Amino acid sequence: MRLWVCIALLSTVLCASADRPRIVEGIIRARQFVWDAARGAHDMFRAYKDMREANYKGADKYFHARGNYDAARRGPGGAWAARVISDARENWQSGVSGRGAEDTRLDQEANAWGRSGGDPNRYRPKGLPSKY
Repeated sequence: MRLWVCIALLSTVLCASADRPRIVEGIIRARQFVWDAARGAHDMFRAYKDMREANYKGADKYFHARGNYDAARRGPGGAWAARVISDARENWQSGVSGRGAEDTRLDQEANAWGRSGGDPNRYRPKGLPSKY
């Protein structure tokens, strides 16, 4: 009887400490990537919403950097979402907006700065309410 109890306990310990199969690890990583991407997209939307609400001249670069910064802090999925959203927005705006290639280049610089972990306050204009 004691032998069987020892075997059962040993089996439980070995099974509990065994590594997960690779497929399970891949699924967990994929789920986390998607979750981070969704939360990163939400961060980008929040920065856009704040930019529209503030309606402050010269603050767009700050909000670009802040949205990308917040999204990238979520992890690889958030950084991916920030890059995709920023590139899509700039590609769309470059055809619609009359601001030109220079403004698009500066927006992309602010996007990259935020995604790389740079402080968004580098682009914060003087006088922008502290709420943002």
